[in-house]
Amino acid sequence: MDGVVKADFSGAKREALQDASLIGGRVIDVVVLLLDGGYASTAIGPIEVFHSAGRLWHQLRGEAEQPRFRVQVASVDGKGVTGSCALEIMPQLAMSDIERADIIVVSASGTDLKERIAQHPTVMPFLKEWHARGAYIAGSCTGVVFLAEAGLLDGRRATTHWAIAQQVRELYPKVIWRPEEFVTEDNALLCSGGVYSAIDLALYMVAKFCGHEIALQCSRALLVSMPRHSCQSGYAVLPLGRQHSDDKIREVEEHVRQHFHRDLSIEELSRRVGMGQRNFIRRFKAATGEVPGAYIQALRVAAAKEMLERGATSIQRVCGKIGYGDIAFFRRLFKRHTGMTPGEYRARFAKMSLERGAMARELEAA
Repeated sequence: MDGVVKADFSGAKREALQDASLIGGRVIDVVVLLLDGGYASTAIGPIEVFHSAGRLWHQLRGEAEQPRFRVQVASVDGKGVTGSCALEIMPQLAMSDIERADIIVVSASGTDLKERIAQHPTVMPFLKEWHARGAYIAGSCTGVVFLAEAGLLDGRRATTHWAIAQQVRELYPKVIWRPEEFVTEDNALLCSGGVYSAIDLALYMVAKFCGHEIALQCSRALLVSMPRHSCQSGYAVLPLGRQHSDDKIREVEEHVRQHFHRDLSIEELSRRVGMGQRNFIRRFKAATGEVPGAYIQALRVAAAKEMLERGATSIQRVCGKIGYGDIAFFRRLFKRHTGMTPGEYRARFAKMSLERGAMARELEAA
């Protein structure tokens, strides 16, 4: 490409600030931070997903829009940023002008990691400050490196583009790198892998903050699949539970996530981390907010929802694949969690979903 193509967000500043008047409650403020040298889609993808949430689905159906996010586009100095494909993006504001942010998404930069970090020394303290103020910080593709350089990912799960996996392991050995995952979340820090997993990251956050149905509507309106649970290879994200720092309970959560369809006893789980059963139950609830049995039930319901969204024809088969033999119990449990029977849920959501995740695919193929 000989010339430079411009995507100009600078004129959208006034419109973005007026979005709040369209909603009864407070919108969620998102800042997408542009960095040079990366693929522009790692910024534009999330911008369009967040902007579309609550808007495009209703617009296409002739209904009143219900915007859920107010998106602002920033760069380090407020000047235009040129990506790897000679696409220049013009931001609305400089990083120092940001007054409110619930979520900050750092776009990809180049693969020359040390040089990029040296070019932008103010990004790291900026991210640390906003994380300390309660903002969720997300890194897309190579943008994850700025979170790692800030020390935010020390002792935390993280992913990035597979091509720089070995490099980041050497640069940031304190991070628990999971380059096989598309998206990770740990302590209000989110990371996505290769370039277009930035869309997975944004849809995951739409579901997290606005609910599954809004994310499905957004996915359908944009004609993109819901977040994948399979290869770059998958998610290191648990679909429930709060953030905590109890490493032994985190180990159990990982084990339960992989084997939730099996019979998992308190005895087995507590023995796995060398605890007495009563102490294990107490610590598990303190860390996750749920007793182990309720936690496993929620995981099973999440898997069932995926299978039903894919249009699974047999409720009995879904019931068996997630670990239940009693279909009447499963129906009651599912309705308690979702407010709908499995059949009602399938009828409502199966037609909205595009390709689904491996969590369901693996169970269906078993």
